[in-house]
Amino acid sequence: MSVMNDEWIIKMAKKGMITPFAESQIQKGVISFGVSSYGYDMRISDEFKIFKSEKTKIVDPKNFDEKDFIEYRGKTCEIPANSYVLAKSIEYFKIPRNILTITYGKSTYARCGILVNVTPFEPEWEGFVTIAITNLNPKPARIYAGEGIAQVIFLKAEKVCIKSYADKKGKYQAQKKITAAKIKK
Repeated sequence: MSVMNDEWIIKMAKKGMITPFAESQIQKGVISFGVSSYGYDMRISDEFKIFKSEKTKIVDPKNFDEKDFIEYRGKTCEIPANSYVLAKSIEYFKIPRNILTITYGKSTYARCGILVNVTPFEPEWEGFVTIAITNLNPKPARIYAGEGIAQVIFLKAEKVCIKSYADKKGKYQAQKKITAAKIKK
């Protein structure tokens, strides 16, 4: 596998891989977003699902209850202490068949005890990214809509896969909203 550079990311974004797309890295006064040397710093939208753990006895990914979330919209979001929120990217991604991505949280948030978890974007996956953002602090933590949240790294395979995410009709294909855990039926 090869890591793809800024020139490749810009070229592919102009062909529809990332929409909307920030061709340069925006840094002044915000948590940075846009193209970097070997990745793309995606942003979070102003839509959030805040996990409320008071009522939940156990979190079960096979039987996840969406009632455990409070939907919220705003320029900032406060994550309760020792809890998490789900958010979605501003950008819509269309991953080529020969590409796999890995995503890492922004260092600005990591240094504040705020961790970002995003699973790989598989070949031919497309959609808005559902992002899990965890607050490890004993106090609430703030995140900012419209600003950078995580960096996506694009890996090019030496050979194209036999079966892509689209071929498998993946359960999170073409998601338009924040999507909680679900099992394919």
